[in-house]
Amino acid sequence: MLLFLWIETSNEYFNLDWVTFLGTGYWFFWSIFILSLAGILTAYSSLLLMSNLLGFLLLWEGIELYLHLCHTILILLVILACVVLMFIICKFWKERWLVAGLSLQIFAPYMHLVSITVMVILFWPVAIYVARLERKVRIGRYRMTHSEKKRLKKCNVIARLRGLQVAVGLPLLLILLSLCLMPPGIYSSCIQEKENLGPKPTIFGHRGAPMLGPENTMMSFEKAVEHGAHGLETDIHLSYDRVPFLMHDFDLRRTTNIWEVQPESAFKNPAAFSWDFLSTLNAGKWFVKPELRPFYNMKPLSKADKERARNQSIPTLADLLTLAKKERKFVIFDLHGPPPKHPLRHTFVRQVVSVILASKIEQHLIFWLPTHDRQYVRSMAPGFQHVGCLVSVKTLAKNNISIINVDYKKLFPNGLRDYKAANIHINVYTVNEPWLFSLAWCSRINSVTTDNIGLLSQLNHPHFFMTTKFYMFIWLLADIISVLFIVAIFCFHWRRETKKEKLFETSSTLTDTQSRRENEEDLRIAMKPPARVVESPWTLAALYPALSKSGKEHQGRFNFAAPSKKLLPIKNAVTPLKLSKHDVQPPMPTTVFELTQAPSRQATSKATFQTTLPTLKVDKPTMPSIEVPYP
Repeated sequence: MLLFLWIETSNEYFNLDWVTFLGTGYWFFWSIFILSLAGILTAYSSLLLMSNLLGFLLLWEGIELYLHLCHTILILLVILACVVLMFIICKFWKERWLVAGLSLQIFAPYMHLVSITVMVILFWPVAIYVARLERKVRIGRYRMTHSEKKRLKKCNVIARLRGLQVAVGLPLLLILLSLCLMPPGIYSSCIQEKENLGPKPTIFGHRGAPMLGPENTMMSFEKAVEHGAHGLETDIHLSYDRVPFLMHDFDLRRTTNIWEVQPESAFKNPAAFSWDFLSTLNAGKWFVKPELRPFYNMKPLSKADKERARNQSIPTLADLLTLAKKERKFVIFDLHGPPPKHPLRHTFVRQVVSVILASKIEQHLIFWLPTHDRQYVRSMAPGFQHVGCLVSVKTLAKNNISIINVDYKKLFPNGLRDYKAANIHINVYTVNEPWLFSLAWCSRINSVTTDNIGLLSQLNHPHFFMTTKFYMFIWLLADIISVLFIVAIFCFHWRRETKKEKLFETSSTLTDTQSRRENEEDLRIAMKPPARVVESPWTLAALYPALSKSGKEHQGRFNFAAPSKKLLPIKNAVTPLKLSKHDVQPPMPTTVFELTQAPSRQATSKATFQTTLPTLKVDKPTMPSIEVPYP
């Protein structure tokens, strides 16, 4: 806000520098210093704000940021500087806000278009973020488990993501919608039909042409005449010996060499000196010095103009009237009353009128601005055009005044239409910026007083002027382009995130299929009966398999007979287990031992029993047959 206010009030830079000079005695472009300071602070704060917005997104992702101590101190200094400057402006320079308000009448249509462009640019990162949030939402739904607790937790996360989408995207959409619908509520004097545009305002050179020559010198007035000035504006003081001369300040420090000639008198009122002394002072050397130039945007002087400026002196009112009479230029001036104990303390108006009448200038060329002793002036010089100030139309009509000279900051908010309706000639001061001159032109102001006559005299058409139809076309075109561009941005990033989502779903499907197959294999293995464990060949059951059968037939006998034929060797009796990644493979089927039973009693004639001992050939060794006699 401070930067915007200071940029829009560039027309008042000289007044600020002049006021600070009166207080400090040192000329410096404080206005440019404050402008640079406001720009630097705004740039720093904007970059830090953007990083903070990025930090907010990082905080959402769980990344915590810390503001460095230096940034904390600088931010506090920025806040303090802005508060102090805004307080000074609001307390001592409230008119700056009026200038900012006037600037909106000119720049509002263009600020509207720029704002739409900025919002469209901001939609690019917003679209990226919203699209990523949407992908997170869909992935969250895809990964949602069947457990009620986890499902509720996932739903809460999705709700928060949806809420963040609304919080980020909805405000920008509302702002953009407001901007798109703003033009019907915008008023600008420069949006009108060409046939309604008034003539170009005439120009009064403020103290001559102070950007081209030392102010209130004959060089400055001649420069104003060369650039087509309609009139000349000046300030009049009266010397102690009754000579009206041209000087703006209430001392001689800034525009003369009084410090070199008589430094002890530098702070005295100019009316306290005689004309003999004043005529000896140089009034142009200060203008050539770079550190004392009054305007920051002055063009460099040629060598001839520099030499001419160095030889300037304080002119009298008679010198100015001679030039105005010769060039037929209007003259308007502020008349400063002399200090107490001055010989002309109460008759200074009559002295000035007598000097004007003595110059033989045409009376209608004089715009009489002083309000003191106006009746005497009317009686002595009925041809003078009396100029009023910002008063009501009734008051002007009562005093028979048809011209007003007002500050532009006060005119536009107060009764401009009433003055135009009453056919009052309006002159505004001091207009130096082209945009302000364009505003006066579009508002049908009759004349302006300016320091920048070199630039304003070259304008042939008001800046920022456009017809109503053209502005409506630009408005609709900007809205359509912005909407299409935003839709394209969202579609691009949405499609991009959708591709990522599909890629994720494909990879997730493959992973889930593989996991499902592994789970089915594990379940199939778990459902099978446990594998038969092969007994060791050295157990009792393996060694005496026929004992139980023969025991029932021959109880109490323990007779083992050798086999009648040799047993085949056992091959691959035990297959080692092979471990896979997720399960245990079932053992391979085993070869059952081939056993022979002892011959029965009917088959043998001897009273002995023989048991069959298996002949095992597992590598080596094998067990021999055992023969046990029957008791």
